[in-house]
Order: sequence, then C-alpha cells, then structure tokens
Amino acid sequence: MMNSWESCAIDVKDFVMNLLCETKEVLKEDFVGFYLHGSLAMGGFHPKNSDIDILIVTITPMAVQAKRELAQLLLKRSNKPFPIEMSCLNVKQLKNWVHPSPFDFHYSEYWRERYEADLDMGTNQYLNDHLKTDADLAAHITITTERGICVEGAPIVEVFPAIPHAHYVAAIMSDFEACLVDIEKDPVYCTLNLLRVLWYLQEGVISSKQEAGQWGLRSLPKGMTATIQKVIDRYSGEESSDDFEQGELLAVRDDIASSVKRLLNK
Repeated sequence: MMNSWESCAIDVKDFVMNLLCETKEVLKEDFVGFYLHGSLAMGGFHPKNSDIDILIVTITPMAVQAKRELAQLLLKRSNKPFPIEMSCLNVKQLKNWVHPSPFDFHYSEYWRERYEADLDMGTNQYLNDHLKTDADLAAHITITTERGICVEGAPIVEVFPAIPHAHYVAAIMSDFEACLVDIEKDPVYCTLNLLRVLWYLQEGVISSKQEAGQWGLRSLPKGMTATIQKVIDRYSGEESSDDFEQGELLAVRDDIASSVKRLLNK
C-alpha cells in the first residue's frame, strides 16, 4: 500500500514527528523549518523500501558541535525502521542560490560508517566546517517547492527559492546518466528514475517513482509494459517469481535514452 504524509500509518507519522522534536532540540532557536520531499510528500511512500527525505533550514550556518549532535541522532534513528536522508541548509545559502548549492550537513546511510568513525575517534574528517556542495539539492528543492510538505516552520514559499530550470535539469540528468550504467544492478530505482526524467522533459511533470512507473505503463511502447510492470511490482514490495530476461532492461533503457536525447536536442 502506497502512502502520502496525509494518509500514512501512525508509526510513520510518529517516527517523523519524534525526529522533528529531537532535531529542534539540537538546533534550538536556529530552527527555521522541517520539510518533507520525495515519496512521503508525493504519495509514493512504501514502508519496506522508501527513504524519508527531509530538508532542514536554519537561520545561521550550523556549528560543528550541532553537526555532531545531529549525526548522533540520525545514526540512532535512521533504519529503525525507516532510512533517513536529510540535508540542512541555512537561509543565506538559499537566498544567494548557486548551483551546485552549498549546504551545512547531510545524512544518508551512505555516510553511516564515516560519521560513526568520526564520533567514536573524536576526529573531524567528515563532521567539520569545510564548505561542501551538492548538485542534487537543485532537484530536492524543486520537488519541495512543487510538492513538498512543511511539517513545521516557515511556509515553503517563504523559505525556498525558485530553482532555475537549467539547474534542475542538470541535477536530474546527472542521476539519469548513472542509471543508464547501473540499470541491471539496480533495476527498480534506475528504471523508475529514467522514466520520471523522461516524463519531466516531455511534459514538465515532477513525479514520484511510483507515479512515473504508472505513466510508463501508459506511455511507452506496448512491448515494454511487462518489464515496467515487473519493476513496479518490486517497488511496491509484491512477491514476484518473474525474473528479468536477458536484455529486457537494456531495451527499456535504450528506448528512454533515445527519447531523452531527442528532447534535449530540440
């Protein structure tokens, strides 16, 4: 069963609200807002395989001690039971938008071992005050302004800038190129992501992976619908004995890549 923030199960909502309270305890008076983007905001959240995607905005740049405390919190909360992906930016970074955007702090499970090492050893190799940038923030903020949820704090329209179209396209195309290579290693994420890039370039629709899969069933050649249905079923957590046949994912990839290339060259 797919969920949005409005319809999600109580354990999902409690998880988010507890994380909000604990985050505010770290940030104190520097807190501006706590915002959801991604599948939980757009109605494609699945408890078994979806991240909870969060943007945090602060008044001033985060101090290293606050980063360490937030890392400790996320190491404790993420994957119990839902993985968290969080980025923190300050008001000045948003007001003076550049691409790729600077940010103060980021957490995903990719960083778990590195943050654990910094905290255990008292080092600051990763938890420090060095300037870092992330091209993906152009996509995260665009999704937030279009379809995000303000859980608490200042309204989205007052906090986040309008991201230039070229910056958003650059962000999604970086991930698109990686998915062209990795589709057989990660068929669910990559196929659905390729589809939502195509849908955006073709019709300007910002979609969840689930929505993009359904659009692909309606829009791609009929010979590819069986492959897309397998991908959707796996994303939805449905048991399936249907393995991908040799070459079928590559056929979908090549068709989408050809269409995207044509749209970009218009």
